[in-house]
Amino acid sequence: MTRVALAFSGGLDTTVCVPLLEEEYGYDDVIGVTVDVGQPAEEFDEAEETADALGLEHYVVDARAEFAQLCLEGVRANATYQGYPLGTALARPVIANAILEVALENDCDALAHGCTGKGNDQLRFEAVWRSSDLEVCAPVRELGLTREWELEYAAERDLPVDGGNDGAWSIDTNLWSRSVEGDELEDPNYVPPADIYEWTQDPTGETEEIVIGFEDGYPVSVDGEELEPVALIEHLNELAGSYGVGRTDSMEDRMLGLKVRENYEHPAATTLLNAHEALEGLVLTQEEREFKQLIDQRWSKKGYEGLIDAPLVRALEGFIAETQTRVTGTVTIRFEGGQARAVARDSEYAAYSAAHASFDTETVGDITQEDATGVAKYHGFQRRLANNVIDREDETVSLATDGGDD
Repeated sequence: MTRVALAFSGGLDTTVCVPLLEEEYGYDDVIGVTVDVGQPAEEFDEAEETADALGLEHYVVDARAEFAQLCLEGVRANATYQGYPLGTALARPVIANAILEVALENDCDALAHGCTGKGNDQLRFEAVWRSSDLEVCAPVRELGLTREWELEYAAERDLPVDGGNDGAWSIDTNLWSRSVEGDELEDPNYVPPADIYEWTQDPTGETEEIVIGFEDGYPVSVDGEELEPVALIEHLNELAGSYGVGRTDSMEDRMLGLKVRENYEHPAATTLLNAHEALEGLVLTQEEREFKQLIDQRWSKKGYEGLIDAPLVRALEGFIAETQTRVTGTVTIRFEGGQARAVARDSEYAAYSAAHASFDTETVGDITQEDATGVAKYHGFQRRLANNVIDREDETVSLATDGGDD
């Protein structure tokens, strides 16, 4: 008997995939796997109900702790892509690995997903799955299915799907972010209605300050209370979201080259990334900060591609880990006007001297203000030499063009 493990959400795409995998691909048995990375409870209820209606063997895997830890690794790498925190991209490899484990435990011959051929997720899932010996099936992509065809197919087969208004937006939710796309949002000139947002409230003018504690670059506490990663993220999503923190409306360049309009909510991610960068600014040297921007950019790009386990990433993380040994301390964040702004930071590893930086001190140790005169004389020295040469050449050219003096 041949078996296939399907990434199962209970939505339209994965529901129609169940009979298609049996009829079009010839598998004797389909099992559904739903992986919990922080989705709303109603999504699991829908998956369970749909699986029961289909007579589908269904597994639910709790991967919230693993995903939360990966998100905090992303904080250490200041992980963003084109201006927004990575969320869905980091979740997909976690989900794919969990499904692969269930498939191997249940002697499956193949793995399947309901992704289309236009998005990123097909690549992220398959980057994990194709490292195994199992076959990979993508019915929606391989059969060229459209939403209209799927709805008609579901109606003909009396499949348990909801094709009503609830499907107006395509929404993906996890602990770290909530993305909204599709329908009228595909028009870049369309102004999103307020009801696309669930995690964030419109700013009211009220403010609040909190203190976030870091150890080795990892956020570990809020206002002195130590929290495990999942609890910390959930707490900040609720708190920062109530002040309107963490909305992004972007034109995103996908891996296939398509440009798409995406709307995101990410209150906890925005808060923690802002706090982390503020603390790095206090403890890292200028050279470290500048070079780490390059490291962070590459880490983020591989994270976006779903290749977070690539050898390059492990090498990048070696540098990140070394810098983070001093990213320990506290950052005070003020929620104000939809922003999470660092207003204070403190660390025993601060690469900062108030005495040297203050305008109120003349001499500190053997350094005086007058010592800067020598630096000022040499600053731009080569520029001045080069400009003098250029000016002389320009003058020579000008004289030759004018024919010289009369």
